[in-house]
This record gives sequence, C-alpha cells and structure tokens, in this order.
Amino acid sequence: MTSIDRDDDSRHGVWDDVQAIAMGTFFAAIGIEFFRDAHLGTGGTAGVAFLIHYVTEFGIGPVIFLLNLPFYAFGWVTLGREFTLKTFAAVALLSAESYFMHDAFAIGYSAPWFSAITGGALTGVGMLMLFRHKSSLGGIGILAAFVQEKLGWRAGKFQLATDLVILATSFLVLDWKNVALSVLGAVVLNLVLAVNHKPGRYNGY
Repeated sequence: MTSIDRDDDSRHGVWDDVQAIAMGTFFAAIGIEFFRDAHLGTGGTAGVAFLIHYVTEFGIGPVIFLLNLPFYAFGWVTLGREFTLKTFAAVALLSAESYFMHDAFAIGYSAPWFSAITGGALTGVGMLMLFRHKSSLGGIGILAAFVQEKLGWRAGKFQLATDLVILATSFLVLDWKNVALSVLGAVVLNLVLAVNHKPGRYNGY
C-alpha cells in the first residue's frame, strides 16, 4: 500500500463528519445544560452567552448563534471554506440543541461541583470530536484552531487563557463560589483538549 493509499484510507468521509458534528454538539449541549442548571459560567462565546442569559434571560442557544456570526469571516479567510461551513453547521446545531435541551432533559439534582466537572468534561469531549473533523463551536474555538494549525500552539492552552479572561467578568453576575466552580469546569474542559488534541498527534481531514 502506498502512502497515498494510506492517506485516502484515513480521510474522513461525509458520514464521518456528519456523525462527529451531531454527536460532538450533542455532548456539548448536555455539558452546557449542566452549567446552566448549576448557574455556572464557562469560557468562549458560550461563556459570553451565559452572561447575557443571566442578565436578560434570553435563550442561550439563540445568543450563541448570534455571537458567532462575526467569526465566520475570519474563519473563512484563515482556515478555509470547509472548516467555516462545518463550524457554521455545528454552531447552528448546538444552538438548536441548547434551545430545546431544557425541555427535553431535566437534571433534577446535581451538586454544583459535580455539574462543573461533568459539564466541562462533556463539553471538552464534544469540542475534541469537532476539532478532529475540522470543525469547532465557533468564536474562540475558531481562534484556537487557527493558532494550533498555523502557529503550532496548543489549542487547549490558548483556549484556557481566553476562558479565564471571560470567566473573570462573571464576577459581575455570579457570586465568588459559582465563579470558582466555573473556573473548575473550564479547567476540566481545557484539560480534555490540551491532553488529547496535540499538534501532529491526530490529523482529521
């Protein structure tokens, strides 16, 4: 088997991408619901959407969709059409799933620390699936994918740094205990990415 044959065999097909985007956004939507149920924040554009949700009570899903719109032009220019279109599909699907998740899924009771860890882990796994199929959840995810692909920086470390800045603003609407738990969730999320999404370890096509 030639190297070209091996490359062809490793290339993701359309249905590979469809299932990854569907399952990745599904895991992320459940993770977001754990955060919302415990009144926690998170990083990225989802974190900004949480802050807007807590202040205005607008739905998290539609806010996530609107906040991501300005990032698509950057993604198109820097990361290409395929990545941008997949990311648009992922964000649209996540927004719809987040909008309906509260009606379809009732947590009942979850200790806030457990919600932080579970929400971070599920969202991180969802984002990992998307990254490995040349997609993201938009916003900071687009920038994280850019710095890893073009600059060789760890996507998880870059995202953690930006997430901490966003979480710092959570003090405006959350008490310090919820902010601390939100930081815990962000650390878990970004650990999933930093450990499992390293340059050169896995290349999705």
